[in-house]
This record gives sequence, structure tokens and C-alpha cells, in this order.
Amino acid sequence: MTARYCSLAQQPAPVLAPGLAAERVAALVGGQRMWVNGTVLHYCFLGGDTDASVVPMPGSGRPRRGSWVGTEEQRDVVRDCFREWRDLGIGLDLVEVRDRSEAELRIGFQPGDGSWSAVGKDALRVGLNDRTMNFGWDLTAPGERATALHQIGHALGMLHEHQSPYAGILWDDEAVYAELAGPPNHWSRERTFENILRKLDGDEANGPVWDPQSIMEYPFSSGLILEPEHYRSGLHPPGTLSAADKEFALRWYPPTGRPGPLVPFRSVPLGLGPGEQADFRVDPPETREYTVGTFGDSDAVVVVFEERDGVPRYFVGQDDGGSPRNATIRARFVKGRRYVVRVRLYSSWGAGETAVMYW
Repeated sequence: MTARYCSLAQQPAPVLAPGLAAERVAALVGGQRMWVNGTVLHYCFLGGDTDASVVPMPGSGRPRRGSWVGTEEQRDVVRDCFREWRDLGIGLDLVEVRDRSEAELRIGFQPGDGSWSAVGKDALRVGLNDRTMNFGWDLTAPGERATALHQIGHALGMLHEHQSPYAGILWDDEAVYAELAGPPNHWSRERTFENILRKLDGDEANGPVWDPQSIMEYPFSSGLILEPEHYRSGLHPPGTLSAADKEFALRWYPPTGRPGPLVPFRSVPLGLGPGEQADFRVDPPETREYTVGTFGDSDAVVVVFEERDGVPRYFVGQDDGGSPRNATIRARFVKGRRYVVRVRLYSSWGAGETAVMYW
């Protein structure tokens, strides 16, 4: 029986300025899809009673409410899989909300549209009325819990493991195209190439070695893989989080500690390596407009969160990756409120040290 395959909804990569050093490009390619650690990532299920926007208008051709909602049992599978990722102890919090305007991840259950997800921060480039993740078949069926774990892995920034350049897979290309062109997938050659045959760059891969046990690895039937010889009879991952999956999540999203203070007009050297992050708390001494910025020859993303009822909510951010300027944010801070500044470094490409300051 042919397996049902999931796909990813990857947005075109941001265009980088010509002439960047290979090390800068590698760091940007590997890091720009990842969330800033410490983010509270909200998800909602589209089509519920609180989301009337998905009710089709006459003649609109939009799917009916029932085709989006999914059953409560299917929703519970997705909730349970979010908890499994969160309970690894990662620095992201994964919280369900009912209002799609508050959700970075918006989940539908439209049959016939396959199961897929935007990758990491690509979700922020999807329109507010649109899904960032879809489940196109019954998640309560045996073995289908792995589909939800897989799609959440995409939402955290993971790509397909069988596309890793370290896998060393030699495909029978035409056999793969023929397999995916038939039921239940009905994929075009382009879609099959993008989700299976295309090799990732080393900088895009989830890790430096291939992990055939990964939740991001597809199962494959006999006759599709020519090499390694061991997998000519098929590849059958267990459908659970592997040790490497967990390591990936904790490497990019380690548990967060209490942020140190950042005071006006006093720069703080960051001392970060590629992919590392520093967090600071800001208690503004007066209500006014402030500037938060980095200094030094580096590529970084700076995000400011405002604490509301003890929960950090996204306030404003800027990504200077690949540009000659540093990230500089102007925002109005209110005395008596707390803000958290998070700086994730892609790479340092100059001789000086990168620092952060607000004034």
C-alpha cells in the first residue's frame, strides 16, 4: 500500500545581497527560518464557533465549515503532539488560543488538500485568514499521530530528513515519480521533486548526519531507494521523536533563564556564537519613545516582547541579516511595564564585538 505523504509549504527564501561571504550566507540560510527562543507560539484551529471567517459565502467556492473543523478527537491528537514537543523542555511555549488574530499557527482540516505546514517563521508571511498548517486525513487512524508530530516539526523549523545531503540516498527517480503520481497522493513531478528528490544544502539540513529514525523522515516502500543497499526493501521510521529530533529542538530552543537587566545608555557586549541568543529585561524609567539596537559587524535578529499578565507577547522586531546595517528599533515603552529584548546572532563577520544598547 502506498503511504500518504505530507508536504511542506515553504515560502521563497529571502533574497540576500550579492557578494556576501559564504559563511554569512550559510548562517542566514540555517537560521532565518527559526523562531527567536523564548517566543510564546500560539496556535488555533480554524473553523470553530469563534472563527466565522471560514463559513463559505455563496458562490465563493470556499470549503464548507465541516471540511475545515475536523473532529474534537483529531484536535486532541494535535494538542497532544504540541504537548510532546513542549514537554521536551524547549524554550518555546506552545499555547492554544481561540482567536486566529492572536495565532501565529492556524490549523485547518481540509480533506483533499493533503497534510502540510509552513516552515518556522515562514508562517508569519501567510495571510491572517489563511492556514499555516493543514491535516487532510484522519489523524485518529493507526499510525497517523506521526503526521501531527511531523507537521509541528516543520512549524518549529525542521525540514525533511530524507532530503539531507548527508543521507547518501540514490533514488530510482522515475519509480518515485510514478509512485507519488498515483493514489492516495496524486503529486505532480514538481511537488515530488521539491519534497523528496531535491537535496538540501548542508546549511539547511536539520543536523550534520542523516537520521533515518527522525519524525521528519518519510517511510518509503520497496523499489524506490537504490542506495544505501540496506534500504532497497524499504525505509520504515518508527513515527516517534528520535534522539536527534529532540537534540535539534533543544539546540535551537534551549530552556530560558531569567533575563539580565538592560539599562539606558549602557551597551552590553553579547559574546555570542553563531545561532546563540542573549535575553535582557527592560524596565523603562519613564514613558517615552526609545531606540533599541545592536552594534558591530554582525547579522542578528532583535525582537522586543512586552509582558502582559506575566506572559511575553510579541511587540516589535527587526532582522538585519545580510544587510550592512545593524538592527535598530524605535518603540514607545511605558513606565511600569516590563519588556524583554531577545537578540539571536546569525554570524559575526567583522573584527569588533557585537553589543546591544537602548537609549
